[in-house]
Amino acid sequence: MTTIEAIRDDFSFLDEWEDRYRYVIELGETLPPFPEKERTPANKVPGCVSQVWLTTEVGEGADPVVTFQGDSDAHIVRGLVAIMLALFSGRRASEILATDAEATLRELGLDEHLSPQRANGLRSMIQRIMRNAETALKQTA
Repeated sequence: MTTIEAIRDDFSFLDEWEDRYRYVIELGETLPPFPEKERTPANKVPGCVSQVWLTTEVGEGADPVVTFQGDSDAHIVRGLVAIMLALFSGRRASEILATDAEATLRELGLDEHLSPQRANGLRSMIQRIMRNAETALKQTA
């Protein structure tokens, strides 16, 4: 999976928003296949215009590593899911909670180039990830 650092570097080389959108779509194409059995109402992220699913796997220990898997039925949104997974997945719960996703969105310029519905959906996904990381920390405390 692509790292958030690689995504930042790649974005810095793309001047045109058309190229950036294409890149976001390509990122979505790199997501591993999402299991059909996980496309459940419980895994669906509310607040998204497109359908978005997110699963969470919590590791062992006081500050567990939390791994996410996600998917969407829309190409651009699938790419946004890939960016969020690159930012959050495979990190310790405390790291996830300390991550400023909004700053990353601003840095990539996504905050000003997404439709209000997509931006709201993305914030819903970030909130779900943060809640799951919080829950992971509480479960191990």
